[in-house]
Amino acid sequence: MSAQETTVSELATQVEEIVLGEDGQPLSKKALKKLEKEREKEQRKQEREAREAAERAAREASEVDCAKEYYGKAPINMSQVQSSTVWTEIKDLSEKLAGQTVHVQARVQGSRPTGSKMCFLVLREGSATAQGLLVADNENVSKQMVKFANSISSESLVSIVARVVTPSEPIKSCTVGDVELHVSRLFVISEVAVTLPFNMDSASRSAQDYENDPSLNRVLLYTRLNNRVVDLRTTANNAIFKLQAAVSQLFREYLTSEKFTEIHTPKIIGAASEGGANVFRVDYFKQNAYLAQSPQLYKQMCIAADFGKVYEIAPVFRAEDSNTHRHLTEYVGLDLECAFREHYHEVMNMIGDMFIYIFKNLELRWATELATVRKQYPSEPIKVGDKPLKLEFKDVVALLRKHGETEIGDFDDLNTALEKKLGHIVSKEYGTDFYMVDKFPLAIRPFYTMPDPENPGYSNSYDFFLRGEEIMSGAQRIHDAALLKERIAACGVPADDLEPYIKGFEYGCPPHAGGGVGLERVVMFYLGLPDIRYASLFPRDPSRLEP
Repeated sequence: MSAQETTVSELATQVEEIVLGEDGQPLSKKALKKLEKEREKEQRKQEREAREAAERAAREASEVDCAKEYYGKAPINMSQVQSSTVWTEIKDLSEKLAGQTVHVQARVQGSRPTGSKMCFLVLREGSATAQGLLVADNENVSKQMVKFANSISSESLVSIVARVVTPSEPIKSCTVGDVELHVSRLFVISEVAVTLPFNMDSASRSAQDYENDPSLNRVLLYTRLNNRVVDLRTTANNAIFKLQAAVSQLFREYLTSEKFTEIHTPKIIGAASEGGANVFRVDYFKQNAYLAQSPQLYKQMCIAADFGKVYEIAPVFRAEDSNTHRHLTEYVGLDLECAFREHYHEVMNMIGDMFIYIFKNLELRWATELATVRKQYPSEPIKVGDKPLKLEFKDVVALLRKHGETEIGDFDDLNTALEKKLGHIVSKEYGTDFYMVDKFPLAIRPFYTMPDPENPGYSNSYDFFLRGEEIMSGAQRIHDAALLKERIAACGVPADDLEPYIKGFEYGCPPHAGGGVGLERVVMFYLGLPDIRYASLFPRDPSRLEP
């Protein structure tokens, strides 16, 4: 190596050894020596921590696991065993069971270790949660078992054996707050092996939580619906769909007590139920068919067949490109039709009483589920009396004009904004959130609606409203064949498509009335939910066909 090359090499080494301070200037020899000592100190600390961790791991490995038979991953349940074990549901845990040993299956919503000898679990089953606790202080629970409990991935399903214990203070973070479970056996029966799209804590927060802490992660509705299986596990969602089932149950209860017969009508039909273009066309062998917009025509045909009183709970399809908070392309219809003796108000008033029955029994018999939903989606119980308020359409127009809506015409339909404003007015002036509006303009009702003979331009039709939005539309139907044909022609509906329907009236049909209720709307408005998609299990709208 030449002298010149040696000089360059030495210079390069010197450059590499130059250390700059925070001010960008080279450090002094004294500062460099101090820095070197700090580096050596940090290195010794890291080596000591690594050595201690290795020794701790060796000690744990050499320790006898006194609980190794009491925890772990269970083999796949292929129905190999059938025992006489009595299982307890989380919602049924109470102080009455204190001191007893129970068998429970639940999901691990979350875990929280406290040192190496204690671990808390949040256990969830349906809309109920309880606290589980493992403490490595006896022969049934070891430190290894505690470590295993803490390692269980969120939302994994576990089977546990535990003693029911009354805590020193109520557990406010769980729906079951008066007891906790001291776990002695813990087996994972279905492990979550992938990353969840969001955690249950984030998906369970209320709007108030986000207002209090804007930094919290918000789970958007779009994300929820794309991962609906996980979203439906939240306690609020579990309760929402128990309440949805309750509405259907109470609908059936009331109408059954009124001697109605449940029917099941076709959903693939040869002509549009109510005319118009808002229908889904399907291929039906070598001809066109349509998904039913409603069971309307078949309900009336059953009245003509002397069924007297009928109802149905079934899907309804509407091909409306309506991307709003309250529209779906497929929803659950609660439909009914009833023959009457003298006046269609016999049916209208009966429907009003039915809703009162539903609303009051929800509060009485499903109070736990209502409280669970209202924790995440706060709302006041609806204001409702023993009888529903009844207004005529003319009264509604007058009320709206009185409160500034001077542009509304006598025969104009109510849009969503006007409905909501009317709801505020009625709630303030009449003290109720539930009411019915009678005598709608004939021009905005379907062809089978009976005209009002005493008020030209109006009809014997009605809508029911909850918290200012429509939940049911109904009317007296035309039962006279000649008048029906006249209205069909006036509305421009092809009569050939309705021939089997019209014949039913030519054979003679009693006066009748009825209506169609949107189940999801009832649930949405009753619970004060922000969007109808929260009240639909797997919603369908113009942009969603999955999951």
